[in-house]
Amino acid sequence: MKPGIKSRMRFMMNRLMRGAPPAALLVCWMTVSGLAQTIVPAPVKPPVPAAAAPAPALTPSQITPGTATLSMPAQPAAVAPAPPRLDRLSPLGIKPDWSRLQSFHQTLTRAEFEMLMRDLYSDNSAFPPPWKLEPDGLVVMTGDATKPEARIAFATRPAPPPPGMRTWRRAAELPPLKGRPPLSDVHIAIDPGHIGGSFAIMEERHLSFAPGEAIQEGDLTLTTAQVLAERLKSLGAYVSLVRENASPVTDKRPADLADAARQILIEAGFPKPVEGYAGLTGDAKILTVQWQDEKLFYRVSEIHARAKKVNETIKPDVVLCLHYNAEAWGDAAKPQFSPANHMHVLVNGCYSPVELEQQDVRFEMLHRLFSRMHEEELPLAVAVAGGLRAATGLPAYVYTTPNARHAGDNAYVYARNLLANRTYQCPVVYLEPYVMNNEETYRRLLNGHFIGRTLIAGRLQTSAIEDYVRGVVNGVLAYYQKNRPQ
Repeated sequence: MKPGIKSRMRFMMNRLMRGAPPAALLVCWMTVSGLAQTIVPAPVKPPVPAAAAPAPALTPSQITPGTATLSMPAQPAAVAPAPPRLDRLSPLGIKPDWSRLQSFHQTLTRAEFEMLMRDLYSDNSAFPPPWKLEPDGLVVMTGDATKPEARIAFATRPAPPPPGMRTWRRAAELPPLKGRPPLSDVHIAIDPGHIGGSFAIMEERHLSFAPGEAIQEGDLTLTTAQVLAERLKSLGAYVSLVRENASPVTDKRPADLADAARQILIEAGFPKPVEGYAGLTGDAKILTVQWQDEKLFYRVSEIHARAKKVNETIKPDVVLCLHYNAEAWGDAAKPQFSPANHMHVLVNGCYSPVELEQQDVRFEMLHRLFSRMHEEELPLAVAVAGGLRAATGLPAYVYTTPNARHAGDNAYVYARNLLANRTYQCPVVYLEPYVMNNEETYRRLLNGHFIGRTLIAGRLQTSAIEDYVRGVVNGVLAYYQKNRPQ
């Protein structure tokens, strides 16, 4: 989690679509470690009666990163809210081709759809989603003026999606092993979270408790990915790295995104935002074009570029997204250790109605749901969570915010709507073990990857990276040994 904002994040996220007025301008910067943010633009403001004062601009505390929504001051009770704007896209989002959903006609029953929304894909809020549920089909409001509705007919009995709708394979669809290594034929993409290197300070993923020493999440995930790739290959898997070094996958840079960043601030009620943040801190820094365009660079453009690489070039059977978690550590110049140490695993789900007001988010969720990705993604995540729990001994992280929910009955596995696990068009297992600013974990990570035990903080300890890799390998191996033809 981004240092210094945890208390503000919890306060603001607890307000996520819980009583915020419909006219609120909603801007999401999900800065939990490794979680790509979603920025939810504003619905159109309702007309203000002549006697009413104009609504004030958002305050700096209402545009704090790490919040899932920002609420405007309450509107007068007499003002009726305007309907939501369903034509908007998330930042840098691509307008969807709604006709692609027609391929899922009569493949999912209404009962299945309702169960999946209730148990996985919705956040179970009281706010209605932007579609109509009819006895024999789902009618989705597209936001496209030329074709405002898309209809997907329900099946009377479940049927698989038609061939050609996906490039990934289920474990049960792989060829029989016939004595070959246990992960033969499985194509696994490993996505090392963040960028690292010279970008780590910008990413706020650089942690140092003493001069001359530091850990950077992007560097740690790359090392972990490289070790993990060799282990999986030794078991027969075909492995691709989504990122192979400490360079961005996107060809954009913050300056390329300045106009988009400026527009975010203008729509938030700051018509003349400050350009740079030199000499600024706290809320004043957040309200600058520079701060916003950097976030668009490494949290939005970068993930979209990785999604394009995954979907169009790599085309794996599954993506393993590697991250390391953190608790709030305060001032980056004087960070604080945390006593907490935990882990969790994420699958896609838990969409809020406000998030679903965006065309691309709405389409991507429905595409995943009708593709039945959860049928492979969730049990694989459970298996990997079991492997990590056994290898690390870490307790389960407990979310206290409404942007995540348990997926199934495993205490370690949550559903959450992230840019990566939404836009990668295959099953995605998103890993968040360890707390980097836990003192024991920090000192273990300073020692990098090694085999066996070494003296750390006065006692013999294993490599945290090695335990991470071993846990993932054991979980993946257990899943495919159980579910693929032998």
